[in-house]
Amino acid sequence: MKNVVCNLCGADDWEVRYPSTIEPHDVTAPDASAFRCTSSGYGNHAQIVQCNKCDYIYANPVWDENDLIHLYSEVEDETYVTERIGRQLTFTKHLEDLEKITGAGNGRDMLDVGAYIGIFVDIARRAGWDAIGVEPSEWAVEHAREQSLPIIQGTLDAPELINREFDVITMWDVIEHVADPTAELQKAYDHLKPGGFIAVHTMDIDSLMAKATGARWPWLMTMHIHYFSQATLCRMLEKVGFEIIWSGAQGRYLRLNYLSSRIGGLNSTLGTIFDQTIQTLNIAERPVPINFGDLFTVYAKKC
Repeated sequence: MKNVVCNLCGADDWEVRYPSTIEPHDVTAPDASAFRCTSSGYGNHAQIVQCNKCDYIYANPVWDENDLIHLYSEVEDETYVTERIGRQLTFTKHLEDLEKITGAGNGRDMLDVGAYIGIFVDIARRAGWDAIGVEPSEWAVEHAREQSLPIIQGTLDAPELINREFDVITMWDVIEHVADPTAELQKAYDHLKPGGFIAVHTMDIDSLMAKATGARWPWLMTMHIHYFSQATLCRMLEKVGFEIIWSGAQGRYLRLNYLSSRIGGLNSTLGTIFDQTIQTLNIAERPVPINFGDLFTVYAKKC
């Protein structure tokens, strides 16, 4: 792991907000399972600090960027596949909201960064977008290709993306995972056509839920390197050159069975009670909308 400066303002002036809770061996050789989208490793995280100059919050020290990419390339996540229905409902709603800003697809080009098994790409293509994805996980890309979905293995630096431009780029739950989010947003800016749009979805560390739960906020996890508020993400996008169009909380759909596993990760007793209840009522597979106000999306435009 290495020490880093603030990714928003560049200052090397910070104070600890949450001390590290990860085991010593995970500092040098973390298990790729901790970087699964559906990991339940709540409360396990590197030291999290807050910049004294601009209030940006981030993990410090962190793993090297190449090590992070290698870990994500090894990720396998069968639980994500079983939660497909909830993801489909979530991404369908995300696309509806996005199209209120960008207009309908009508054959326009879209790139989904961190596409995982390609659920959003599939939904966008069915809605008329010429959508492709890029994803580092070898397992996820193989799963997507089995569904005949055009997913490139890699990152925005993939050779297949050189000189390609898109009308829309999406980053659903991605920006908090990368080593250098400013650089990642700059790459996205460069891959957009003039007047193109970006949608960035992440956790809100300035939300009422985050403030109320403090160190027990479930999104404090090993795989999360950067912790944005709506203000800091908007400032970072503007720093790159984007014009902010809209920013606000957006929730998601989860099957009650999956929600039970998430609750169990926080509190085993409460998780057991919840699971027994939904099993008794025979509603474990029912998807429900969840919005605690601590997930948000920013839509921005390339000037």
